[in-house]
Amino acid sequence: MAPGNITQVTEFILIGVSDLPELQIPLFLVFLVIYGLTIIGNLGIITLTSVDARLQTPMYFFLRHLAIINFSNSTAIAPKMLINFLVNRKTTSYYECATQLGGFLVFIVAEVLMLAVMAYDRYVAICNPLMYVVVVSRRICLLLVSLTYLYGFSTAIVVTPCVFSVSYCSSNVINHFYCDIMPLLTLSCSDTYVPETIVFISAASNIVCSMTIVLASYFNIVLSILRIQSSEGRRKAFSTCASHMMSVTVFYGTLLFMYLQPRTNYSLDTDKLASVFYTLVIPVLNPMIYSLRNKDVKDALKRLMANPCYFLKPI
Repeated sequence: MAPGNITQVTEFILIGVSDLPELQIPLFLVFLVIYGLTIIGNLGIITLTSVDARLQTPMYFFLRHLAIINFSNSTAIAPKMLINFLVNRKTTSYYECATQLGGFLVFIVAEVLMLAVMAYDRYVAICNPLMYVVVVSRRICLLLVSLTYLYGFSTAIVVTPCVFSVSYCSSNVINHFYCDIMPLLTLSCSDTYVPETIVFISAASNIVCSMTIVLASYFNIVLSILRIQSSEGRRKAFSTCASHMMSVTVFYGTLLFMYLQPRTNYSLDTDKLASVFYTLVIPVLNPMIYSLRNKDVKDALKRLMANPCYFLKPI
């Protein structure tokens, strides 16, 4: 294409989950309910783990930040998505698109790392309980959480400019419901080898390192549980990590489904389906998983419901 014929894109059009007019209102209502439950569930977890004296442990400290990440990740995507269900012209400006992608990357990378941190916490609690207070001290918890957010922010700072360093011209229609990397790069009229390589290395290293920590932690946890003589002891040990195991399985299962499928089978429609799951469905599932399978959280919720002023008392 001759340079004189290039028209630089200044805004993008998001097709959304579906471009069928008759589905816009039903889909709006479905995702409005999902986002509403996400807000209620994650803010509930954040509140309970912040004010209840019995939930002031490293495990619930990390759970609080997982809820913050889930809430933030969903909020980076859902409001714009919901608005687009109700308008005819589903546009987003160039810089708004870049900001959304950056926000999404911060929290999705932070979630990958936070799940690894939580797996390590459970490993220490079950495999080395006598050293738990020392190994997972308040200072270490703050350091791990700070590094998690810092690494997510650093990834966004590196990857987002790479994605938007290529030229976008002619077509500006994104076959997605938010500004994601691959749908954006498919629109580029310039060479995308460098940003695709950076994205692949970043995603692969994040997933491999995180999954290695998770798998190594749970391998040792299972061995430790099997060495416990009493069935009641094994049950109690397993119950302390059952919720996290479910959360990890759902999250990594979705990521592996996306990234391990043959390239010949890749489609943007499949990408959209998986994206709905880990940007909107998982953030609403996590509070349910940790609430329904966690006695401490359920007891804290009962105390709050029975006496809302209970948490206002000095701890």
